[in-house]
Amino acid sequence: MIIAGAAALLLAGAAVVGIVVLSSAGSALPPDAVQSTLPAPAAERRTADQIISVFENDVTDIQYGYIEDLQDGRGYTAGRAGFCSACGDMAEVVRRYTEASPANPLASFLPGLTRLAAEGSDSHVGLEGMPQAWAQASADPQFRAAQDAVVDETYYRPAVDLARQLGLTSSLARLVLYDTAIQHGVDEGPDSLAAVADRATREAGGEPADAAGETIWLEAFFSARRATLEQPSNPDTREVWAGSVGRVDALHELLHEGNLNLDLPLEINPWGTPVEIR
Repeated sequence: MIIAGAAALLLAGAAVVGIVVLSSAGSALPPDAVQSTLPAPAAERRTADQIISVFENDVTDIQYGYIEDLQDGRGYTAGRAGFCSACGDMAEVVRRYTEASPANPLASFLPGLTRLAAEGSDSHVGLEGMPQAWAQASADPQFRAAQDAVVDETYYRPAVDLARQLGLTSSLARLVLYDTAIQHGVDEGPDSLAAVADRATREAGGEPADAAGETIWLEAFFSARRATLEQPSNPDTREVWAGSVGRVDALHELLHEGNLNLDLPLEINPWGTPVEIR
């Protein structure tokens, strides 16, 4: 989820996490070159998306049509990654969808979403009827593609880039940062992915590529993220976030099992009922 002014929302990921930009051969590019690092393998990404879907919606199948107000200060939460009406990523999804399909059921809500994102408001004013329109749109492949694109560009790629910058090499580490990006955002806030990673590096005594080692750093990251969920800086999110620590514990269990490669099948158990990922 993005918490920022609407005009700068999708620049936050690259600016905050300090992306190291590489060519396809692995050599450094000039600082002004605009190019993301290559993504992780498709099979790894599929596993990561299934696990995050369990965290977000309790099932492995991606829930494009999900929408509700969690009463966490972020307005409506919806779609495959919990896009928020107060955060800006929901407005970006609808903007992209409207570019591809101008007569879509959500187009009329774009001005309201843009305004609410700029204000950081959880109000429903201007969004009357949007839950029904969101559910209707979820059957449209173009709407699903818009959701996929925003997740990829705003959360997944910045997480993979940060993993490479830190020297993290495992599939589990990339999943951990990806999941954190989706829940915590990639803005400059004290609860963001970058802030949690900084705390983990201090606790571990260095970046995993330097002194700490990957397992030690991940242990520190889990500790820092769990503490953030239990006591986030935003009081509006505290009840909901405190109830979500199971997603950290489930990922931590994969580390305890030594499953850094996300070898399948695996079980993930964030809420007390194991779910098998195949």
